[in-house]
Amino acid sequence: MKLQGGCYCGAVRYIAEGKAVMKGQCHCRECQYISGGAPQMFLLMPREGFRYTQGSPRSFTRSDLEHPVTREFCGECGTHLVTLRKDLPTLVVLKAGPLDDPALYGHPQMAIFTVDKQPFHHVPDGLPSFERMPVR
Repeated sequence: MKLQGGCYCGAVRYIAEGKAVMKGQCHCRECQYISGGAPQMFLLMPREGFRYTQGSPRSFTRSDLEHPVTREFCGECGTHLVTLRKDLPTLVVLKAGPLDDPALYGHPQMAIFTVDKQPFHHVPDGLPSFERMPVR
């Protein structure tokens, strides 16, 4: 699978190649901040197949958390592109919204961090849901 995408203003572009390890929707409070209130739709993709093809993102990592993630985003328009996790060193958490064709995302395989789910969030009927991260 070859996915292409970029930010809202077009300053940062990327290619992600390989097979999606997992597709999900995250309801954590942090994702709600980033999305403006909605859950984040994401794909876990091989990091070795991911590269920026235009521009360079800015990054942000909270210094006050025990296990922080790094969020990469466009420094011009603010579009959140990917999340990098130290506990997933071979994967990149690719956001579905910035894909050139978001329909390629398909459907989530699970919903995570539903402990933070808001009343206006929708989890499809029958979708496996977890209050936090599922046990691997």
